[in-house]
Amino acid sequence: MSIIQIHQLKKSFGTNEVLQGIDLSVSKSEVVVIMGPSGSGKSTLLRCLNFLEEPSEGTIQIGEFQVITGGKIDSKRKKAIRELRKRTGFVFQSFNLFPHKTAIENVMEGPIVIHGAKKEDARKLGEALLTKVGLGERCDYYPAQLSGGQQQRVAIARSLALNPMVMLYDEPTSALDPELVREVLQVIKDLAQEGMTMIIVTHEMSFAKDVADRVVFMDNGVIVEQGTSEEIFGNPKEERTRQFLSSVE
Repeated sequence: MSIIQIHQLKKSFGTNEVLQGIDLSVSKSEVVVIMGPSGSGKSTLLRCLNFLEEPSEGTIQIGEFQVITGGKIDSKRKKAIRELRKRTGFVFQSFNLFPHKTAIENVMEGPIVIHGAKKEDARKLGEALLTKVGLGERCDYYPAQLSGGQQQRVAIARSLALNPMVMLYDEPTSALDPELVREVLQVIKDLAQEGMTMIIVTHEMSFAKDVADRVVFMDNGVIVEQGTSEEIFGNPKEERTRQFLSSVE
C-alpha cells in the first residue's frame, strides 16, 4: 500500500524549472534514498512534499490526504496542507532547535502545540523518545550544551513526537563533523528496522547501500533511474548514474 503518492510534481523558481514532472510512490515501511548532484532538485522535492515550498503543479498524497498544487489558497486547502504536515516529520541539515528551550522542551513543543497534549503526557513521551535516540540523560541540556550529532538526534526525537506516518530527512548529516555522523545514521537505521516509512536525501553512499529499500537517482529535476540499492550501486543502467557514482565513491 502506498503511503506517499506524488504525481507530475513540478516546481519552478522564475524561469528555472527545478522539478520537471516527478512521479513517485512510496510504500508503507519503505526506505527510499534520493541521491544526485547538487542542484538536481532533491531537497526541493522533499520540501515540496510538506509544502515548505509551494509546488507549481501536480498532486501530493500522504495517507488519505491529497493536495492538488497550484490551487487558490482557501481555508479548505490550508486545512489539507496542515493535515499533510501532521503526517510528516521533517529533519533538516541545520537541526532548527529552539536555542532557549532544553532538549526535552524542544521535543514536547509539537505534541502540546499541535496535538493539544497535556504537559505531563508530553514530558513522558519526550523522555521516552530522547532515551530512544540515546539522550535520556541529557533531557535538560540546552542545544548549545550538546554536540551537533546530539542536536540532530534531538531534532529526530522532536519529529517522532508528532507520531508521523512518514519521516523526511534532508541531508541530515551534512552539517556534522565526520566523527558525529555515525551516531545520527544509527538512529535512522534503527527507525528503518522498526518499519518507519522514510525518504532520505543523503550523500552517505555506504549508509544508502545499507538502509535503502530503493534508491532514486535525480539529475536536472527528473528521476533518471531508480531501483534497489544492489541494482543502482552494482549495475546502474544509465550512463549519468554511472558517472555520478564514480565521482562520489
